[in-house]
Amino acid sequence: MRRFIHWRRFVQGGVGIGIYVLVGRFNINLLWVILFGSLFGIVLGKVFCRWMCPLGFIMETLMGSGDKAKAQSSMYMYFKVGCPIAWIGGLLNKVSLLRVKLDPSRCTHCGVCESACYISEFNETHGLHRPGLVNASTHYSCSRCLACVESCPTGALSVGTAFPANVAREVTERGA
Repeated sequence: MRRFIHWRRFVQGGVGIGIYVLVGRFNINLLWVILFGSLFGIVLGKVFCRWMCPLGFIMETLMGSGDKAKAQSSMYMYFKVGCPIAWIGGLLNKVSLLRVKLDPSRCTHCGVCESACYISEFNETHGLHRPGLVNASTHYSCSRCLACVESCPTGALSVGTAFPANVAREVTERGA
């Protein structure tokens, strides 16, 4: 999975171009794209923005050309405001099936994952490895870029599923 995350930008660009062609060339109604992105959000949360959206690809390219701190701040703010798909996906992050999961036995609490995560960077109540914090992948602004999983040197973070019935237990176990 970590190797696949490394190719996220290529996936986002390819799918984004495909969506652009469907809408522009084949006159697919934009409402179908919004419906598809929203339905996708039920299962995966706000994954559409960072893995498929043509505008997200353009925005990320433009915002990522500066220093890392400015880029992370821009991403945090952009994915809060974004578009209707981002709004719906953000709301569904708390109940979607896709989550970033921690294996405490492998975690060394080095903090590399939280430096890579723009949610942890700008929201002190959310984190990935520290006890008592809410899982950053459930935050409204998390776009499931999975930079946290890719950056974890010990492989303690992974992508997994959490069924809505287990979400309350997950939050309680983390101490939030």
